[in-house]
Amino acid sequence: MAGVVVVLLRLSWMLVPRRTGNYSNQELLPNLKTKKPQDLVLVIGTGISAAVAPQVPALQSRKGLIQALLDAANEFGLLEDEESRRFQERLDADENLVHVAHDFIRELPPRTSSVRTNFFEECLYEVFDDLESKMEDSGKRLLQSVLHLMENGALVLTTNFDNLLELYAAEQGKGLESLDLTAEKKVLEWAQGKRELSVLHIYGIYTNPSGIVLLPDGYHNVLRKTKVMREIQKLYENKSFLFLGCGRTMADTNFLALFLEAVKHKSALEHFMLVRRGDVPEFKKLHENMLEKGIKVVSYGDEYADLPEYFERLASEISTRSQTGVPKKGR
Repeated sequence: MAGVVVVLLRLSWMLVPRRTGNYSNQELLPNLKTKKPQDLVLVIGTGISAAVAPQVPALQSRKGLIQALLDAANEFGLLEDEESRRFQERLDADENLVHVAHDFIRELPPRTSSVRTNFFEECLYEVFDDLESKMEDSGKRLLQSVLHLMENGALVLTTNFDNLLELYAAEQGKGLESLDLTAEKKVLEWAQGKRELSVLHIYGIYTNPSGIVLLPDGYHNVLRKTKVMREIQKLYENKSFLFLGCGRTMADTNFLALFLEAVKHKSALEHFMLVRRGDVPEFKKLHENMLEKGIKVVSYGDEYADLPEYFERLASEISTRSQTGVPKKGR
């Protein structure tokens, strides 16, 4: 049995395209490029937001977000100097971020929940202010490819709190709806393919602070939404998830527990994760975990800058497929 596992692991990493020396010749994985848009759920992680607006620290990581919120609270004078110093020390020590976020939000004065929410909202809006002007062209190229796939039937789920994709779509004269788990009926419709031009923010979106999942209770509340969780799990069983910028997401035990761990027979599924070649050793440490979830790791190139062109070609190839999976006439 152990020998079979070793063989499977080796085969899985053979899916990473060989170095060609020229990015433009990077191969598209055959069983990925032949997918139809309606077969896909695009899962967008912090890596995409960080690529779209790299000068916004809050988009880089969950730690970056909490740091930005702390800076905003200090700017607004919401914390005493000693409180601020204590939170900074906890962040610098890489303490559990969920616990730090919980204590930070609870510390915002005054001690009434309704007003605290208003202070938290002010901090969020300060952190995510004017994102439109901070998007870079290479990042917009990524968003264009995502939008192209959405318009052809792909669903989009994100762990990010920002609305960069929606803002970019608006620039193009196209409207996307932002959903979070407070709108349970709409989320069920999204999972059933009835709201394709909607973006599901599973941890919430900053424009609706009440739906932000930063605290331990928030994760428990998400888990209690059994109808929603089951529909998302059905998607994982019946469609192909394509993970983009999700290196940290797949190490997020909350994400795995809430959305993926309950799915049975995952190794028989076919999901994909695009990674930079330099990231492969990191993912090899999790190779057994990836196989258990039915995820094939695919390299898009040697540099982060390779992703926009690779994904653009991939999105174009997928979007030219008809309902039968055959390239449309003229392609």
